[in-house]
Amino acid sequence: MKKIIALPLIAAVALGLAACSKSSDNSSNTADNGAAATDLNSAASDAIANVNASAADATANAGDAMNAAGNGSDAAGAAANTGNAM
Repeated sequence: MKKIIALPLIAAVALGLAACSKSSDNSSNTADNGAAATDLNSAASDAIANVNASAADATANAGDAMNAAGNGSDAAGAAANTGNAM
């Protein structure tokens, strides 16, 4: 019974020690992280520019819609005044 518990425990400890060894080279990871950070910053900058452009377009479209509504209101008012003049 003790062997059934001891063998998996020994295997787990051996894997844990192998995973925590300091002999691995992390210099390639640092370079990869720098490139990834640059890519993320570029993507974030592009996303911000796209959101700002979309907001500007939406504002312009809202202004156009308000102008069109005002023109329609003016035309309706003019038609009503013309009808009253008869």
